[in-house]
Amino acid sequence: MTTPDRYSYGPYHDGPDPLAPPLDLREALDQIGNEVMEGSSPRTALQELLRRGTSTMPGLEELTRRLWQRRSEISRRHRLDGTLQQVRALLEQALEAERGALFPDPSDDARFAEAQLDALPSSTAAAVNELTDYSWRSETGRKNYEKIRDLLGRDLLESRFQGMKQALQNTGPEDVERVRQMMSDLNDLLAAHARGEDTEQRFADFMAEHGGFFPENPGSTEELIDALAARAAAAQRMMNSMSAQQRAELAELIGQAFGDPAIAQQIAALDANLRALRPGEDWDSEQRFRGHDPLGLGAGAQALQDLAELDALAEQLGQSYPGARLEDIDLDTLARHLGDDASVDAARLAELERELRRQGLFEQTKDGSLRLTPRALRRLGEVALRRIVGQLRSRRGERDTALAGAAGEPTGAARKWRFGDTEPWDVPRTVRNAVLRSASTGSRRVALDVSDVEIMETERRSRAAVALCVDTSWSMVQDGRWVPMKRTALALHHLIGTRFRSDALSVITFGRHAATVDIGELTALEAVWEQGTNLHHALLLAAQHLRRHPDAVPVVLVVTDGEPTAHLEPDGAAYFSWPPRPRTLDVTMAQVDALAKLGASVTVFMLGEDPRLAAFVDSVARRSGGRVVAPDLNGLGAAVVSDYLRGRRG
Repeated sequence: MTTPDRYSYGPYHDGPDPLAPPLDLREALDQIGNEVMEGSSPRTALQELLRRGTSTMPGLEELTRRLWQRRSEISRRHRLDGTLQQVRALLEQALEAERGALFPDPSDDARFAEAQLDALPSSTAAAVNELTDYSWRSETGRKNYEKIRDLLGRDLLESRFQGMKQALQNTGPEDVERVRQMMSDLNDLLAAHARGEDTEQRFADFMAEHGGFFPENPGSTEELIDALAARAAAAQRMMNSMSAQQRAELAELIGQAFGDPAIAQQIAALDANLRALRPGEDWDSEQRFRGHDPLGLGAGAQALQDLAELDALAEQLGQSYPGARLEDIDLDTLARHLGDDASVDAARLAELERELRRQGLFEQTKDGSLRLTPRALRRLGEVALRRIVGQLRSRRGERDTALAGAAGEPTGAARKWRFGDTEPWDVPRTVRNAVLRSASTGSRRVALDVSDVEIMETERRSRAAVALCVDTSWSMVQDGRWVPMKRTALALHHLIGTRFRSDALSVITFGRHAATVDIGELTALEAVWEQGTNLHHALLLAAQHLRRHPDAVPVVLVVTDGEPTAHLEPDGAAYFSWPPRPRTLDVTMAQVDALAKLGASVTVFMLGEDPRLAAFVDSVARRSGGRVVAPDLNGLGAAVVSDYLRGRRG
């Protein structure tokens, strides 16, 4: 007989969950695109995305907030005198029981013992030390005194070795000797390592004999030192965080651990070895605890170690140090402090960053900075165009709007194919010709011949040369028009690049000077405080673009929120004046006339309600035969795209 297979189900830990849904990068890229268009660098935009997260994924900021909340809970809930309180309570119970046992005894020995108890110092530590050689008559008193020594020993070891307190619940003389021997062997191992000796075999022998004391299961001497030093440094920070009186009492009490001063001596030697081997650990800081829940030595050391881990996690989540990566985040430690969901969120953020880079949405420049790739820009343009198309549809309230372009439109007529024709075949006519020809010869087999081919006649669609001139003066930034302007340019660029590929688009920015830029440069363009609206220079560049495409329908689109305040001098210098000088207006209008001679009308998209600007753009429209459109910011993209479609039809 065979045993049936047995299956178990649980969380998937070996890499990414193969059944998890793929990451949706659209929202992430949209957020990055908005940040870049606001003027942030792609690297900063990516960091901001990871900091804030998405609608379905908490970011580093939220995880950090939860870390600080957890840290505050630890320091506000606890205090560090738990061991002292427990020792004091046990001592009071022991003394009370001893006095109860002495009271009925009329002997001088009993009175002398009472006098000894009455003369005990007020300090708990000093009283415990005074009672080292005291002969207890009360069984309860004797047991409580033994509990004090046992408690001190277990707390002391727990403060240096995690889990030791539970392992030594019922301590006998042989257990104390085993601990003392482990401590002695450990200090010998660390001393040999500090001298530079090869301790590989010595470490293996040590772990074979004493490995049960180390649940961390270190794999080398270095790993053992790391674990012990972190714990010892936390214990030292706990002592630093106590009052001077509390520190003094604990230092005096530690000698009573298990009633064996050798244990405290070995602990002191261990601390000295670890300080020498790991001087970079935090041995000197302190933490303020303001709560009411007392912690013993072991629990206090764990609390300080937890705080250190939380601080390290906060630094990892902050990603502010050189070379920071999300892979640096210790997911196991994060899960231990904030739960598995926090670890999953951090892992998903790291996966999001990797996926954004893997899919080619960022590329590194020669100077080491990041920039958006053409693929990412196409995605941003696609999103911007989709929004605009949605506005156009809702504006018309009719059938689906299809923005499609082609080399020609079918006329419905067909003709015989001639050598050099590239039009599509008229398949029904071609097949019919082949059937009729074959039937006329008496052949039962139909085979196509060149003479059978007919093509569909098309009407050639005109191509356009488009100059989009966008104002990049500071007022565009100041009044919130910067991002809508960039989004409009992205949408128009995407529309022409995907639907009207024969059209030629030139994007021209104008502030104090004008410049022809590609869409990536415009998207990443940072706002600069600079006075001047040099429309004259922009129209000069627009005319140069139109002259390079004499066979195309000229389309000139201007987006601006101010009248011209600068023009280009013959020597190439930009002249600025506010209010604008008549010469600035004159040379700008002369360039409008030059465009009109090229057959180009100028459509001005006026942003704002400046009366002087309204008067100027009205004169531009009249001189060029163009139009003035005054859209709101949300409708800017739809207005520009609509006018482009109207203008390219001539």
